[in-house]
Amino acid sequence: MANALLEMRGITKVYPNGVVANKDVGFSLRKGEIHAIAGENGAGKSTLMKIMFGMEEPSEGEIYIRGEQVRLQSPQDAIDRGIGMVHQHFMLVPSFTVAENMVLGMEPRKAVGFDYAEAVRLTEETARRYNLSVNAKARVEDLTVGMKQKVEILKALVRGAEILILDEPTAVLTPQETEELFHELQQLKEQGHTIVFISHKLKEVKAICDRITIMRGGRSEGVFQTREVSEQEISRLMVGRDVVLKYDKDNIPHGKPVLTVDRLGVTDSQGKALLSEISFLVREGQIVGIAGVEGNGQTQLIEALTGGLRGAAVSGSVSVKGTDIRNSDIQDIRSLGVSYIPEDRMRQGSAGEAGIADNLISTRYRSKDMNKGPFLRGSRIAALAASLIEEFKVRCSGPQQPIGMLSGGNMQKVVVARECSTHPQLLIAEQPTRGVDIGAAQFIHQKLLELRSENCATLLVSADLNEILELSDSLLVMYEGQIVAYFEHPSAVGEEELGLYMLGINRQDKEQTGRAADHV
Repeated sequence: MANALLEMRGITKVYPNGVVANKDVGFSLRKGEIHAIAGENGAGKSTLMKIMFGMEEPSEGEIYIRGEQVRLQSPQDAIDRGIGMVHQHFMLVPSFTVAENMVLGMEPRKAVGFDYAEAVRLTEETARRYNLSVNAKARVEDLTVGMKQKVEILKALVRGAEILILDEPTAVLTPQETEELFHELQQLKEQGHTIVFISHKLKEVKAICDRITIMRGGRSEGVFQTREVSEQEISRLMVGRDVVLKYDKDNIPHGKPVLTVDRLGVTDSQGKALLSEISFLVREGQIVGIAGVEGNGQTQLIEALTGGLRGAAVSGSVSVKGTDIRNSDIQDIRSLGVSYIPEDRMRQGSAGEAGIADNLISTRYRSKDMNKGPFLRGSRIAALAASLIEEFKVRCSGPQQPIGMLSGGNMQKVVVARECSTHPQLLIAEQPTRGVDIGAAQFIHQKLLELRSENCATLLVSADLNEILELSDSLLVMYEGQIVAYFEHPSAVGEEELGLYMLGINRQDKEQTGRAADHV
């Protein structure tokens, strides 16, 4: 391609275990464009970006920058060539200031020490140049999620990035923060920067991207002008079939309360209130959604419900079917019919080196169905694993394949299969579709709705506003450890209005939020 800033030709990546992640992929970037990459988990887009950023080397193929063939053997090679990457999980040191994070690895020196004043000056100068306003002296741990992302972008720019790879950049942003990010990306584009935008949110891809490369099964399905393809057409190319973007839920009556949270308060060891006066119910056959910007108490709430709180003072009560669980461990809580899909499938949801089958039975290996005395029932475990792999459409080589070798979406399907297949009476689903493609997300959503029809009570915590508005029967919004809004009918609220509550700009009175704990 004659006018390409960067071009990848015939990229193939085969891992030592025989997995083909990319097969003869071509990809190109023009200077000053925002280019989307879309595809299911396991489609090969992450591997392609790792190759572009020097984290992986291709088995075959060539990379050209401004017509010159290059070999990118490390991220530093990519940075030296003007390529920067902002990962979905930020690479910042929370206890450092913005300025200290900005210059990590390229610290200015003064005599024999670190020149902090120069770091602040460099940060402020870069922020002015790119119209990305930040407080250079603020500690990262005190910043909002949107501000942390801004720091990551500036970190790449200060190192000379002309090509910026953004991995799921809006996954945890409110609509208002997303709008601000898009404005900033347009400004960078106008200044000649080129942006690679990896996202599962097709509405956003359509809103900001000039072109889109769609990947499927490790290959490119083609490159399109985004204005010329619809969201439905993109979905079909990604997954090979039509994808439902909205759901028609059965109007079923909600039964008795399964989860009762009454005036729950959590205070950390320094005396800081993390949760304050949290009260709500989740009934049989009901999905209660919790929306909020990350870091506003959702983590502590989930820990209080799953036996994960450590070193914190707890007030109020939490009960499952009338049993107080505040001092219970996760095994005791599970014995009450509770299942839990954790936010972090890698750290909390799975054992990466263990096989799929072992992960599928990790919450039930003590049951008599799975063991006989000190021995596990191998044939029953194999049969269960094979059945769940088929039912949940997990793409793998077999039940013994280490779960860590799966794509993110297939790993999530294993976690969801484990938690949904025990016929739970209460399901706590924390970011159940984070980082998965639209096809896998639809599948997981359908499983949650199936459980709802089977009278399961579900607490859904999600940063995906479309997900939470589509699935929830009622909706809570959390801000700074409190419930600031309750919507009995989520269809009555839009994403923009919801974002104002999530940012703490709007807040309902206590009478309105108190309806979430209505025992009638």
